[in-house]
Amino acid sequence: MKKIMIVDDEKIYLMMTNHILSSAYDTVCASSGAEAIELYKKERPDMILSDLRMPEMSGYELQQALQNEYEEKIPFMFMTADTDEETESKGFENGAMDFIRKPFRADILLKRVSNILDTIEKIQGLKKAVVMDPMTGLLNKASVEQEISNLCRNTSGVLLMIDLDSFKLVNDIYGHAMGDKILVCFSEILKAVVRPIDVVGRLGGDEFIAFCQNVNDEVVIEKKARFINKYLLDAARELMGQDMNIPLGASIGCVFVPDEGTDFASLSKKADKALYAVKQNGKHGFIFYTDLSSDEKKEEGQTTDLANAIKILRERSKGKGAFVLSFEQFRMAYQFLSRLNANYQKEISLILFSVNEKEHAALPIEDAVDEFMEILGSSLRQSDLVTKNGANQCMVILPETSPQNVGVVTERILSKWDEADSSAMFEIKIESGKME
Repeated sequence: MKKIMIVDDEKIYLMMTNHILSSAYDTVCASSGAEAIELYKKERPDMILSDLRMPEMSGYELQQALQNEYEEKIPFMFMTADTDEETESKGFENGAMDFIRKPFRADILLKRVSNILDTIEKIQGLKKAVVMDPMTGLLNKASVEQEISNLCRNTSGVLLMIDLDSFKLVNDIYGHAMGDKILVCFSEILKAVVRPIDVVGRLGGDEFIAFCQNVNDEVVIEKKARFINKYLLDAARELMGQDMNIPLGASIGCVFVPDEGTDFASLSKKADKALYAVKQNGKHGFIFYTDLSSDEKKEEGQTTDLANAIKILRERSKGKGAFVLSFEQFRMAYQFLSRLNANYQKEISLILFSVNEKEHAALPIEDAVDEFMEILGSSLRQSDLVTKNGANQCMVILPETSPQNVGVVTERILSKWDEADSSAMFEIKIESGKME
């Protein structure tokens, strides 16, 4: 129910006006301008109906005092027994939304108040459309960047750049309608994880931004990151089915304000660098800009010489066996090798292994998959690539391997699997093909 504040120093009119309006609205009453100012702080009504001529503080002065204090346009309607047309004109010049003369009819007062509230609602709806992202209900790019920019100049906290991991696969496999549902669900999760004093918005696509005020502890962000990733995955499985294999999650780049500055443009670049570092280190988590190495803080592509560039690019420790990658890294490797194959016609084979429960397995399937991954890693060459694909699948890329030779590889792997503890409870299904 809409709330209206009635202000009048004449008790008879105050009681009468309250009687009329209380039948349709929640009303609060004040008998002076000073009392109205104190009451406004507590009640924050939707509009104010004020007598124009009051001792000590007029209705005009009350309106000006409130708008100066709260720096916003407050809907006012004035009432007066004065018949001077200049009084009415001055009221509108001061920003009044309407003017009614005493004595007034109850039906006329109710209709005019209703018209004002309808107008306010339409204006607020138009303002909301300008600043809100229509799909998610979050602030849009322009408005959220402006709000956060203002906060960064004057408020301490954490700036978060948030990006969905593997979201494109949702659109590619399940369609854009499902992708929209995931974006809406993710936005609701973000709303749930931030407080009313925080600001969150959508930059576009699957990119989001947030500012958490007065947060100076990484543990707080760690808890938020865990919450976001857990509930996003739960929502995705509910929408797409429990067998959904897309490694959906969220990566978050973080920067402390004002520790790293107060300029939004500079801070957002630092948060982007931290976000990029999360993407390169397994995704589904968060990294603070302060935790980046000096090399990671450099501008993209910036190195002192070729030797240093190679140090940054090369693998730190090659280890033995196959090259085990995250799914996203594996996908990028596949795309590169596919291009290579198109140009040089190399023979590259792809194998999909599915780990399936035989019957009433006492061991969790996750443990069986982990054991099978260890077998893959130790059985394959250093040039072969391995990744997990969802809850029960593993994928392998075999460069310089023809489809005719895949059988030799799979026989070796299955032979080792037969010796594993999990093989009694889980069987391996194999699909293979040539890279297109």
